[in-house]
Amino acid sequence: MSINRRRFLTTSGTSAFLSGGVPLLPGLRTISASDTALSDGVVQLRPEIEPLVKLIEDTDRSRLIEEMARRIRDGLSYREVLAALFLAGVRNVQPRPSVGFKFHAVLVVHSAHLASLASPDEDRWLPLLWALDEFKSSQARDVEEGNWTMSRIRESGIPAPERVRDSFHQAMLNWQEDEADLSAAGVARHLSPDETLELFATYAARDFRSIGHKPIFLANAWRTLQTIGWEHSEPVLRSLAYAMLNHNGEPNPARSDLAADRSWRRNQDLIQGVRPDWAAGREDHGAVQDLIAVLHAGSAEDAAKTVVNQLNSGVSTTSIYDALHLASGELLMRQSGIVSLHAATSTNAIRFLFDNIRTPATRLSLLLQNASFLPQFREAMRGRGAVAASRVMQLSAADPANVSLDSIFANVGKSRQQAGSEVLTYLNSGNTAESLINAARRLVFLKGNDSHDYKFSSAVLEDCLKVSEPYRSIFLAASSWMLQGTTFPENALVNRIRAALG
Repeated sequence: MSINRRRFLTTSGTSAFLSGGVPLLPGLRTISASDTALSDGVVQLRPEIEPLVKLIEDTDRSRLIEEMARRIRDGLSYREVLAALFLAGVRNVQPRPSVGFKFHAVLVVHSAHLASLASPDEDRWLPLLWALDEFKSSQARDVEEGNWTMSRIRESGIPAPERVRDSFHQAMLNWQEDEADLSAAGVARHLSPDETLELFATYAARDFRSIGHKPIFLANAWRTLQTIGWEHSEPVLRSLAYAMLNHNGEPNPARSDLAADRSWRRNQDLIQGVRPDWAAGREDHGAVQDLIAVLHAGSAEDAAKTVVNQLNSGVSTTSIYDALHLASGELLMRQSGIVSLHAATSTNAIRFLFDNIRTPATRLSLLLQNASFLPQFREAMRGRGAVAASRVMQLSAADPANVSLDSIFANVGKSRQQAGSEVLTYLNSGNTAESLINAARRLVFLKGNDSHDYKFSSAVLEDCLKVSEPYRSIFLAASSWMLQGTTFPENALVNRIRAALG
């Protein structure tokens, strides 16, 4: 395509662009690469994917997009690129000192994949090739910080199949990194994907560190493996265990009373008082608003106790999660920024785990931890400036006379409050959430410059379908505080990808 990126919207017509009528990329498509030797001590990936991973690792950032585009034109498949990108990140980027920052190159892969899945065929390569460039940026930062690379596993230390679960639990409870590494390899070799999710979910949200990236990593890694194949799971699970045991250089949490761990310990006691049939309950709109009010100003302990009381009074987890999603949206309104964004993306991840595991105690623990996290996010926001008193349930609709997709996304860059009000009007006037979602996603493709743009938009656009119908428009309106707008500058990388694939 030869359209100049500065003229793209005007030459194509904004409405046609937002509705998906203008392709960002031509459709393409599959290949393999030749073997390349690895340094001694570096973890070896499966032979069918190792050459492509090595190509991604070794190709200079300035040439990688064009090299991958050439191979795509020759037949390299989407699934091969997705797998190689994810594994390159896992092998080369250390989830320390925090499960974030440079590690977003790994965390964003599933979000980019979700964006690709929901795209028109013509646009499907764009998020994935953007994520390849993001990996090269993170790889360079990792080199500056010491050039960490995942090592080979010590085969003799991997627990026997009958001991894998106990070994994993013991290592995680005691925050023992070496033992957890060996146990994670054993989990990959001996347990099913569902069993793996159950095990890791027990510990994914137990501590409020790395602003929610631990459950985000688990949810996204498990889903990515479901796409690329569980034959690639061992290095991924090793990275995941290592990330989940990060405690910011503090004393061992198993032998300490640190603030980040207190909610989990309290909530383990609270769980014991929940009625046995808590999973069956009624939807309760009053309970939704009551919980939002507690999350607006109450403590982490207040939030967890309110959830327990609501469960014991027969309120459904659907209503409780409606409140959690809306409260995370309210935090975006109160302070639009990196902390409130992670309140939304961590709620997305924990909700995914809650919906996809079967152990009642673990599900309850996740639910209470999610409720406890939101007040902790709110308090963390205070270190970044003023936290407004905005109330998500007080959002009001705009005058419907001039509301359209064009006006909504123009106002995203001018007045978030106006954009949110117009979202309410647009959806309450009979327009579909899907049309709004598609427009928002395409703007992320064209304007997004950061992994958070993909992570946030994918989380929100997934969660809006889980929020009950009466609250869906409010949830999307609050989310507009962090979406991309048509007045934002375009990402120069988009033009480069378009040229490489054209």
